[in-house]
Amino acid sequence: MSFSHTIEQTVFRFLDLKDLLAKASPERSGDQLAGIGAQGPVERLAAQMALADLPLKTFLRDPVIPLETDEVSRLIADQHDMRAFEPISGLTVGELREWLLSPATDNRRLEAATFGFTPEMLAAVSKIMRVQDLIAVAAKREVVTRFRSTIGLHGRLSTRNQPNHPTDDSRGIAVSAIDGLLMGTGDAVIGVNPATDALEDYVRVVSLLDELRSRLDIPTQTCCLGHVTTAIRAASAGAPVDLIFQSIAGSQKANTGFGVDLQILQEAYDAGRSLGRADPGRQFMYFETGQGAALSSDAHFGVDQQTMEVRAYAVARQFDPLLVNTVVGFIGPEYLYNGKQIIRAGLEDHFCGKLLGLPMGVDVCYTNHADADQEDMDMLLTLLCAANVNFVITVPGSDDIMLNYQSLSHHDAVFCRETLNKPPAPEFEAWLADVGLADRRGNLLDDARVLAQWSSRLPLIGA
Repeated sequence: MSFSHTIEQTVFRFLDLKDLLAKASPERSGDQLAGIGAQGPVERLAAQMALADLPLKTFLRDPVIPLETDEVSRLIADQHDMRAFEPISGLTVGELREWLLSPATDNRRLEAATFGFTPEMLAAVSKIMRVQDLIAVAAKREVVTRFRSTIGLHGRLSTRNQPNHPTDDSRGIAVSAIDGLLMGTGDAVIGVNPATDALEDYVRVVSLLDELRSRLDIPTQTCCLGHVTTAIRAASAGAPVDLIFQSIAGSQKANTGFGVDLQILQEAYDAGRSLGRADPGRQFMYFETGQGAALSSDAHFGVDQQTMEVRAYAVARQFDPLLVNTVVGFIGPEYLYNGKQIIRAGLEDHFCGKLLGLPMGVDVCYTNHADADQEDMDMLLTLLCAANVNFVITVPGSDDIMLNYQSLSHHDAVFCRETLNKPPAPEFEAWLADVGLADRRGNLLDDARVLAQWSSRLPLIGA
């Protein structure tokens, strides 16, 4: 099915739905690299206007990747709930934007529509929304998850304390984690990206983090972000695996590039549940995504990178995750060239993830060769706080020395607490006060001797 729109006697034609979606997408260096983006602002405007007039029912009968060849497409079809879709079934994409922005559309109505949305519907409407639209709608949607801490409550901001080390040195990881705790970060998770995926190192890292958590009685979760199959093996060996992690993407072929499929993810979910570390009804899966992942593995099938990104969220929500985050600027300028593209992509990802019912966080980040800087990250962080993002990721000094990219610092979390009035999870907030790191209003105290003394006596595993 083709589409068209006329602007000043010039007819712009779009071959099919995925062509229309790609041309309507705000400028992305990845789409230009793939040769599917609009040729200029006029063609982009024509595509956006044609998209605004498109009935939502079109997305149900015209999948961007055929169901016959892609298990993610089949999953999206299986997840769709016609009863939840009914209140919006007669709308166009443009009318959906107005429905979302209406004051009458509150969290309750958005939650009821969660499985009535498909990823492609939300990707489409995000393409015709302003930045403030993306913020206003996402801010209304509350998605709460729980393990030892409660993440996503309205008006709060959680953080992932990311103590990475180039060689996975135990002392280095422990010191970095404590550095973050002294700044009040880590209520979402204390999570390490391992330098290797060796089972022995994975077990050592999760054991170290669990030792730190349990000795200090921290109301949080820990995670070694190794491959999901490594986590399954570690869990089978009795290692203290809190969260099971995996990077995912929006097509079967792209996920195969990550070494996973839906069956493997189900096995991982079953393994995590069997450990019994999370109480019944609580969550323990953790997923990361990022625009450009499918394109970088030649697995996008002509679909624009933002739509492919949102399709990954269907995979995530199948497994009731505790945490999901887009690593928005990590892949590099080939996919998101500059700060403006990164900021827009982060807000789009957060908006779409929230409306699909995900506990959405963002790794506010960029690579050193992108046309971006820390001021761009300050702007994205502040906008995400306005949008009620569930969590962000912080590292010492904004510089991840293992992954070699720029993220947020622990000090940025302090800014959110003190200036934007975004306290952490209530359990973690109480712990900070109990150990003497913060007062009862959540303000960090200058005297952190209590935690420093405790941590100095810890017989850390591998140290």
